[in-house]
Amino acid sequence: MKTPTTQARALVFTNARLVDPASGREAAGALLVENGVIADVAWDEPGRAGPAEAEVVDCGGRVLAPGLVDMRAFVGEPGAEHRETLKTASEAAAAGGVTTVVCMPDTDPVVDEPSIVDFLLRRARDTAVVNIHPAAALTKGLEGREMTEFGLLMEAGAVAFTDGARSVTNAQVMRRALTYARDFGALILHHTEDPDLVGSGVMNEGELASRLGLPGVPRGAEIIMLERDLRLVQLTGARYHAAMVSCATSIALIERAKADGLPVTCGVSINNLTLNESDIGDYRTFLKLSPPLRSEEDRLAVVDALARGVIDVVVSDHNPQDVETKRLPFAEAADGAIGLETMLSAGLRLVHAGHIGLARLLAAMASQPAALLGLPAGHLAAGAPADLILIDPDEPYVLDKAALHSRSKNSPFDEARLEGRVLQTFVAGRKVHDASPAS
Repeated sequence: MKTPTTQARALVFTNARLVDPASGREAAGALLVENGVIADVAWDEPGRAGPAEAEVVDCGGRVLAPGLVDMRAFVGEPGAEHRETLKTASEAAAAGGVTTVVCMPDTDPVVDEPSIVDFLLRRARDTAVVNIHPAAALTKGLEGREMTEFGLLMEAGAVAFTDGARSVTNAQVMRRALTYARDFGALILHHTEDPDLVGSGVMNEGELASRLGLPGVPRGAEIIMLERDLRLVQLTGARYHAAMVSCATSIALIERAKADGLPVTCGVSINNLTLNESDIGDYRTFLKLSPPLRSEEDRLAVVDALARGVIDVVVSDHNPQDVETKRLPFAEAADGAIGLETMLSAGLRLVHAGHIGLARLLAAMASQPAALLGLPAGHLAAGAPADLILIDPDEPYVLDKAALHSRSKNSPFDEARLEGRVLQTFVAGRKVHDASPAS
């Protein structure tokens, strides 16, 4: 990656294929950036010139779209900088076209105090090349027993509340948290997986797990927790987001809740969207995840739900792990895979296969997460932040983990053939990544 350039006074992107996921509009055009924001969008005028002093970026007919917004990324800092720092995570994000990252509170110390939110924001301001927004802990110490101070944490800059990779199993605590969140207008992101039902399970429960001799994780662990949460939303009226769904029954529950008018949304991991349990192959620990990779039938169900708009958001579920926690027998390895740098390329598999359109994919990765979080990102319109990505959706490449920007290399797409690459990334009009052929 090049050293970020200074922000140009004005930038004009010409000969672009503009894609605005917020409106679904897609056409040739040009775009003007001034002082870090989009000043004008010239639809159907790809050759329109900007001010005489503007720097010109000729897009060569490639896609120009808003930067992605990733609602779920685990970053080691503070406490596990050997796995990832805000700096390395932001560089990986920029390379993957992610201009806004919501980092989870699973750190040491846990993000359950305003001072830690403030530390993360200051640290990100000093070291990160993309926008970093902390999600604060739902319960103190992520222990599921006592709520955090939502009001103070929101004042400090927290954009949502979650216990990260943990579920709140106590229904009374969850009900109180939802009630409290409703009064503050806060968004709850919940990992829907009952730990008691998961037990010692390490992959999707079924025939393949039996043949591999591995204990399974039943779909019921997700379904039961999700169904309980939806009942509590019905009681409280709070805004609720199921962080990641992975099976057909969960989708049916979300669809019914939306039809009933509940303020419910959901996300899916790029891994569950593009991979299935068979990809585990010869006990590949980079594919040991939570929730686990499901059957191909479940994967196709989540793809269909994304296409129909039942699933609102696609996340990377970026979770860096070092060799000490991954180079182990499958059952003993830690859950998690990195994903910031490959989320868009992997998602483009669905576009090339004809399952969804490019604008729909970008909506789930940019405009819809931005809207849920109350951020001004994710759309091409005058006055919006100039967080932009230039994409060649057809460029093929083979992923080399040694070339990844993340400090950890546990990518489920290691050595995979991918099609579609982010060529340039801009944050507030400043170039923070450049992999274009001329660079």
